Amino acid sequence: MTSTTKPQDAITLLTAQHREVHAMFEKFENMTDRAKVSKKKLADEICQALVMHTTIEEEILYPAVREATKETEDMVDEAVVEHASAKELIAQIQEMDPGDDLYDAKVKVLGEQVDHHVEEEEKEMFPKMKELKLDLQALGEQMAARAAELQ
Repeated sequence: MTSTTKPQDAITLLTAQHREVHAMFEKFENMTDRAKVSKKKLADEICQALVMHTTIEEEILYPAVREATKETEDMVDEAVVEHASAKELIAQIQEMDPGDDLYDAKVKVLGEQVDHHVEEEEKEMFPKMKELKLDLQALGEQMAARAAELQ
């Protein structure tokens, strides 16, 4: 996932990452079974992007959202559990080869889980962050800096 030079607020940064990884999943879906090397390369890119993304959310975003108010606790807990589930699939995919049974299925299910997670974040968590008047610019800068370290 790319980080731009101009500072982005947290929601803009994360939404751009969401769109980028969604496009990578779509590209994967459209690859043929013969494109094993390309599939592996793209799946690895997807996994790396998601590991970076989940890390910056867990280290920076979620603590800030959780700290802001008690009422976000369940929302953040659910997001953390969804991350754990995704990380489990990511680890399995990284150990596999595109020719292995269930490889494509695991990438597809990961994509579906990510889509669900993204939808909840964008429809529930992001509006809540605006409502709570979190410093989205500062959070965005911290996350961009951490993302750059992880890449």
